[in-house]
Amino acid sequence: MTNTSHLPGDQAKTLRDLNSRQSDSVPAEVEETTTVYSITSGKGGVGKTAVCANLAYNLGTMGKRVLILDADLGLANIDVVFGLSPSYNLNHFFSGEYELQDIMVDGPVGIKILPAGSGIQNFTRLNSNQKMRLLDGLDSMHNHFDYVLIDTEAGISENVTYFNTAAQEILVVTTPEPTAITDAYALMKLLSTQYHEKKFNLVVNQIRSENDALDVYRKLTMVANRYLDISIDYLGSIPEDRQMIDSIRKQKVISELNPGSKVTTAFRQLAGRICSEPSQTTPKGNLQFFWKKLLNIGG
Repeated sequence: MTNTSHLPGDQAKTLRDLNSRQSDSVPAEVEETTTVYSITSGKGGVGKTAVCANLAYNLGTMGKRVLILDADLGLANIDVVFGLSPSYNLNHFFSGEYELQDIMVDGPVGIKILPAGSGIQNFTRLNSNQKMRLLDGLDSMHNHFDYVLIDTEAGISENVTYFNTAAQEILVVTTPEPTAITDAYALMKLLSTQYHEKKFNLVVNQIRSENDALDVYRKLTMVANRYLDISIDYLGSIPEDRQMIDSIRKQKVISELNPGSKVTTAFRQLAGRICSEPSQTTPKGNLQFFWKKLLNIGG
């Protein structure tokens, strides 16, 4: 309880009025926080989209409300992974034809998806107005989510840096391949030196043994500690499995296709670790998705 006994009468009355007004007018739902993860990689072909889709699926099976934003605006494929054929996508949103609610589609286990277009170059580099339109669109949505997963494109394009800096948490996906490790480090270096990002999460995909994943983590942390002022949290690994390729061909995530596989177990453990992470209740920067909700002034 706030002690107002030492304040002048008018100030104490103002504080009591503000406290009363806040408790009466703010609905309970705005206190719920949405955690936004960007799923990103320095190199293509490391299984980033598969990680995003399977993570979303397992969070959904845990009762979490999940939204996937396909941020590969030129070569989108998250809808293909789930076997969906959306009529509209983010291209229609950026062109002003539809709102986000109009293009949102349903995925399995309650997942919601904002699909992007493919083979269209118009929005591969968003301008400032388009970025703010997307930010405002997400902030004003009536749907409430526990997690928003942004599937970025691979590389270090301007769109990649935008979506990574707009998210609360950055999850970097790599493999034990030397070029993938080098590109993952290059992405973290760029985000650290040019955009002042200090915290990264790491998932090592397509491993043959856990030692392979830990070796990747050791290499990245060793170089990062020497040259960058960042922290890297190791969230886990995903084993290499031929069934991953089969699931993509069948347009179903492996967690749905084969719930008893080692890969699915690994994704379930990854989802559990993410759920156990404390929610970040303040924005990390000036521009961030769902910043209004996080400050309890939106909804």
